[in-house]
Amino acid sequence: MLKNKKFGAYTIAFCILGIVYMFMYSGLQNDHINIIQTYITADGGGWSATLTQLPKTVGDFVCIALTFAYGTLFIKYGVRKTLIPCIVLSALGCVGIVAANGLDIYGGATTGIYWLYAISLFVIRCTCMCLQMSGFQLAASWYIKYRGRIMGIITLGSPLFSVVGTSVMTNFINNRLGGDYRPFYIGIAVILAVIALLTRILLKDTPEEAGLYPDGADHPPISEQEEPEIKLTVKQVLSEKRGWIMIVSYAAFQFIINGCMSSMAVRFMALGGIEVWLSATTYLAMGAILGIPMSYVFGWIDDKLGTVTASFILGLTEMIPVIALWIMPEGGSVPLEILWGFGVACMTGGVPTMHPASITYAYGRREYQSANRIIMAIQLIPSAFAAMMMVALIEAGKAGVAFGILFVVIIIGLIATVMMRSIPDMNAADRDYVQKKDEAAEA
Repeated sequence: MLKNKKFGAYTIAFCILGIVYMFMYSGLQNDHINIIQTYITADGGGWSATLTQLPKTVGDFVCIALTFAYGTLFIKYGVRKTLIPCIVLSALGCVGIVAANGLDIYGGATTGIYWLYAISLFVIRCTCMCLQMSGFQLAASWYIKYRGRIMGIITLGSPLFSVVGTSVMTNFINNRLGGDYRPFYIGIAVILAVIALLTRILLKDTPEEAGLYPDGADHPPISEQEEPEIKLTVKQVLSEKRGWIMIVSYAAFQFIINGCMSSMAVRFMALGGIEVWLSATTYLAMGAILGIPMSYVFGWIDDKLGTVTASFILGLTEMIPVIALWIMPEGGSVPLEILWGFGVACMTGGVPTMHPASITYAYGRREYQSANRIIMAIQLIPSAFAAMMMVALIEAGKAGVAFGILFVVIIIGLIATVMMRSIPDMNAADRDYVQKKDEAAEA
């Protein structure tokens, strides 16, 4: 891949920016709500956890339609022309969070501007998802043989945020900024502006646009020479068995990650207040550091053993954080917090890696986005309920019920994953693990 110097230069630029995309998306989609809910609390005179969560939950529902819209824009206008305006809007949303205030240390709800906070958080939620979708689209367009490993590299950004995002920034805000998270959001806005500029300068939407072929090869993909590109419609995707298998499997896995990541702070604070939560973030960071390689490991498994095997292993690892939070005792437990942290890292690294890999597996490089915009939009419907459901049940003292529901959802996802075995890899002729199986069979 890197023997082709021109392709190698694009690969290096994309891997770096791709990691940044996933880092920022992971933080702005789910994780940063834990920072907000740490320093805006009902007990401290601020808005309740339900109110601080509400704009994000509304955004989750709107993102169902936006998934289809962004995917369609990718097909019609390209990735960069869609992504760059979204990055700018996310930056403006961060500035709005700063201006809205509402922090406990400044008087809470009496000095905050809730409507500005709500609009800003809503805008961030609706636009930051384009960072993830763009990273996935670029990876699917540029790589076939190495798609799992490239996905694994760029999705390192998700567990990385668990290390330097939620945990480090929460402690930094608490210990150095006295509970004022506004400088954090100003910094995020500046970083987003730089990302938009670099995206415009360094990347192309497809290798063909740069006069290249996927994986740096000297010929077009073999698997695409016989099958024409048709741009799948909603009816075509939903009328096929493979469409529903893909919808159910990763709808379940995404529901888990959204539910767990959006309710961490509320769960731990219900077990003993901010002290328990801040203590837990330390073990979250330690576990995430150990788990960062899992992003690449899942990608490696995808390339070497196949997408179905990698997806099933992912489903099993999602049980780890759910069970740990389910049985977590009052005041916390160090062993369970370490286990929880590692499980979160596997989950935040594995789901972003394997979701696009699975769609590409089922539909191929060229049909990835025409299928993904439909499948992902439907998957977001149950996922949109996850955060509010978890927060509401935990605040009502029914955490056992909340995590029991998550456990059942994982089982459903695992059953659907097993059914993926009936779906062939659409780019099989260009996939390394398929070629090696054929060679072994011939021998």
